[in-house]
Amino acid sequence: MQTILEIQVNGTRRRVSAPATVAHLLRELGLDARRVAVEVNGQLVPRTAHAQHRLQPDDVVEVVTLVGGGSEPLDRPYRIGQRFFRSRLIVGTGKYASYELMRDCLAASGCEIVTVAVRRERLYDRQGRNILDFLDLGRYTILPNTAGCYSAADAIRHARLGREILEGLGNPGAGWVKLECLGDPKTLLPDPVATLEATRELVRDGFEVLVYTSDDPVVARLLKQAGAISVMPAGSPIGSGQGILNPNNIRIILEYLKADDPEYPVIVDAGVGTASDVTVAMELGCDAVLLNTGIAQARDPLRMAHAMRLACEAGRLAYLAGRIPKKLYATASSPLEGLIVSAAPGGASA
Repeated sequence: MQTILEIQVNGTRRRVSAPATVAHLLRELGLDARRVAVEVNGQLVPRTAHAQHRLQPDDVVEVVTLVGGGSEPLDRPYRIGQRFFRSRLIVGTGKYASYELMRDCLAASGCEIVTVAVRRERLYDRQGRNILDFLDLGRYTILPNTAGCYSAADAIRHARLGREILEGLGNPGAGWVKLECLGDPKTLLPDPVATLEATRELVRDGFEVLVYTSDDPVVARLLKQAGAISVMPAGSPIGSGQGILNPNNIRIILEYLKADDPEYPVIVDAGVGTASDVTVAMELGCDAVLLNTGIAQARDPLRMAHAMRLACEAGRLAYLAGRIPKKLYATASSPLEGLIVSAAPGGASA
């Protein structure tokens, strides 16, 4: 039986046949070894050692080449747990008119992480087709979620079932869970007590927990202390499309959770309705945005998937660039020196 090796290449998870060397990887990528340089786990692998350097599970490989004009990536990958990703958009798989449309929208969004609910009615459609048949498991990290659970016990049970499925498929999301413990069927807001209880138990059980929570900064801090690898505050109620209702609370959450760990991932989850909502979240300094309904229920889901991707990129770049301060009065952008003036404002002579 062929062994599959999971590694990371230029910020993207990749599966290769083991045993694999750097030379084997370059051949698989279709790259000329004379035109690239390779690092493995931050250490340069000389070209003369490509054929001898064996790759190990979870190795981080960087393959670089020369480009014109001193160009460089506009952003760097971000970290969730021990994994790195370039796309800062995480997309769900529910509410699409068909699996084919879902597949195309995921591709258009540019996402690398896809959420799937561990529930019978979400795994199969009316024709008996499995959702996993429409997900490229070599391309996407599958993030199983506990959507619809109203107790810690139910959420833990669903998390374990999800892990069992993904371990059998060899997907890197097998040890992950997007934890949801809902407290109310009308608002779909989380139960903070049950969520905290489930987080602690799942961490003890070896899970890497990405946890959905309200925008309460105190609860967010407790969840991080409980061991969650990412805290995911709601922008607004699930599926509401109301966007980011309380940006000040999101700012406080970012301050609290990143105070001793600037790389800790804070991901806005829920309530995103359109591209501008994504941009707002990213301009606040959030590391990523998770959404589903905003794409799946749009009038043209495929176009909206493109829009969400571009909005995520634009918001992130705007955050990195730093916006100008807001001022009460106007400030001229054109120089005043050399201006030809015949009269001052109000009609008086200049």
